[in-house]
Amino acid sequence: MINLKHINQKRKRVVIFSFSLFTFHFKSVLITAILLCSINSINSQSLDVLVTEALESNPEIQKFELQYKRVSEKVNEVNTIPNTEFGVGYFVSEPETRTGAQRFKVSAKQMLPWFGTITSRENYISSLADAKYEDIVIAKRKLMASVSQSYYNLYANKAKQEVLTENIKLLETYETLALTSVEVGKASAVDVLRFQMRQNEMQQLKDVLSQQFLAEQTNLNNLLNRENNVTVTVVESLMMPSEDFEITTKNLALHPELLKYDKLYQSIEQSELLNQKENSPMIGFGLDYINVEPRPDMNFSDNGKDIVMPMVSVSIPIFNKKYKSQTKQNELEQQEITAQKQERLNTLETLLSKAINERISARISYETQTKNLKQAKDAEDILIKSYETGTINFNDVLDIQELQLKFQMNQIESIKGYYVQSTIINYLIQ
Repeated sequence: MINLKHINQKRKRVVIFSFSLFTFHFKSVLITAILLCSINSINSQSLDVLVTEALESNPEIQKFELQYKRVSEKVNEVNTIPNTEFGVGYFVSEPETRTGAQRFKVSAKQMLPWFGTITSRENYISSLADAKYEDIVIAKRKLMASVSQSYYNLYANKAKQEVLTENIKLLETYETLALTSVEVGKASAVDVLRFQMRQNEMQQLKDVLSQQFLAEQTNLNNLLNRENNVTVTVVESLMMPSEDFEITTKNLALHPELLKYDKLYQSIEQSELLNQKENSPMIGFGLDYINVEPRPDMNFSDNGKDIVMPMVSVSIPIFNKKYKSQTKQNELEQQEITAQKQERLNTLETLLSKAINERISARISYETQTKNLKQAKDAEDILIKSYETGTINFNDVLDIQELQLKFQMNQIESIKGYYVQSTIINYLIQ
């Protein structure tokens, strides 16, 4: 005869593990922008460490940083004046003048842009660099969110595998009960086979989850720009926070995706200032030198005197349709940027509202699954106790066990959903 007390104790250890994994609450919870609430095991890798590593090594971040440096370097490119023009000419047919024949001519000319034009160019390029910098901030935020979500996916996968392992052990205990009942004529061999088939199904699900874990692990390693087979160890348990962290929706207006449009708008303003400067005249200074050969048949003071002629020139954009068109284009582009910003703001507000509501739904689901698990445990206790009277129904035991597994899986999904939605909220308002 099997010792029921020993079996019940073994079963309770299994259920207590899976139940306490999700129902213990901290009295106060500090939820940060990266890692909301977790208890790290000794060998687990904390999320903030993984995020830091990703920010340092992710190639996409490096790409945007290089783009920012490249645009910033253009400031030195535009901080120049037009090339100095030099010319040399030789008179094939030497023109005769009173002082002699002209042999060759050397000239130099330098055009200078209107006052403040170069500064306007630098300001325009700097404004483009400021807008490009927002791409780095956005990419970093998205990377932090991606790493966090991948981490929570790994946690949920691992937690489900642990629940399946404990349920397989529990089914083995039930199978032992069924075998004992068969020996005394209280059950049939079909009951034993059903327990075995159920174990096979759970093992199959666990094996599938194991492969999915490896795929998600590869995804996380790629985000960290390291070898795909590097092992990632996650926290052993995540708790549902007793309180939600405060959400300040006004911070949404300061989101870098929106600030980028402000920077682009400012760059168009700088572009128009530059356009007005380039519509101004350009001043040129030059010098012509003409070599004169002395006349051999005459003797006077200026005989053979070379010619030096300073020159001043002005370049005036009389036909300035180009600059008027550029002004119109700038006005239209500013209107376009304003519309794009409003469109993106609407999208972000929708995402924030959806994330908030789904996080509330995750908490509701978690609390419901907690109640269901307790009731399923009570029902299972009643079934196990009925074994002592010889009236146990193993079909009911399988049904209750299946319900328990469903509630445990849903509870894990609720925990993961809560943290994933919190990650999205953090991306939007932090």
